Amino acid sequence: MRLFRFIILTVVVLFLGCNNSGNKAPKENLYVIHAGSLTYPVHKIARAFEAEYPGVKVLTEAWGSKAGARRIIELENPADVFLSADYMVIENMLIPEHASMNIKFARNEMSIVYTEKSRYKDEINPDNWFEILLKPDVSIGRSNPDHDPCGVRTVFVCKLAEIFYNNQGLSDRLLEKDNHNIRPKETDLIALLESGHIDYIFLYRSVAVQHKLNYLVLPDELNLGNPALDEWYAQVSTNTLGAAPGETIKETGQSMVYGLTIPHKSKNKELAQKFIDFLLDTEKGIRILEDSGQPRVN
Repeated sequence: MRLFRFIILTVVVLFLGCNNSGNKAPKENLYVIHAGSLTYPVHKIARAFEAEYPGVKVLTEAWGSKAGARRIIELENPADVFLSADYMVIENMLIPEHASMNIKFARNEMSIVYTEKSRYKDEINPDNWFEILLKPDVSIGRSNPDHDPCGVRTVFVCKLAEIFYNNQGLSDRLLEKDNHNIRPKETDLIALLESGHIDYIFLYRSVAVQHKLNYLVLPDELNLGNPALDEWYAQVSTNTLGAAPGETIKETGQSMVYGLTIPHKSKNKELAQKFIDFLLDTEKGIRILEDSGQPRVN
């Protein structure tokens, strides 16, 4: 009798367990493609969003913003939200065929980033940084302007420096140095910097803060962080690859503004909008961005 009761109880427990597991709805996936420089805050925002929406799993991909836009254009991989380090990437590459809105949400500035291993780290300052970077025994790195806005902005910094310091040919000397150290996106350079393979990199200030790296604050005339200087920044430009093969885009210097959109290919626009609303909430996503060293757009 006891054996019979044990068997019945075991069957009931197994049945209830299977029934309960069958009632668990699979998590709803939200696919976010974002700029490499947003990796740290986006991961924190994603976890906070998941805590508020327990049935959701946020899946993220980090790319140089231009490369991320091309993934949206060319590939069938899912993309519900796109966060770009430059709102003009959305304007130039996605609107109107692949997206319709473009929301500005954050700012940043360029800096020269280094470690305790970097040569001449105790000598570099806002007046001599280009002289240090041009020394034969110093190795520098930057990201690819055709893939990443940070690479474009590095070109602008160098061209503005030539004007600011009245140093003819300075831009070409900086941009022609150590081209073997060019990488697809700016965050790809951090491991090379921390290992001592590279002494200095052109990088966003927020990323330096997030990774606890040393950085040189550049003058406002060079760092692309001051909207009041947009007319000054607009003195310089560069041509980069566009959305289609063989197409080029002329990009002009301006202060740094991040943008976001919901691509037309999104399969879950309602959930994407909830994520954007969460990100733009001053007590939620914006607070995480600001705590990560990235100011909001005023």
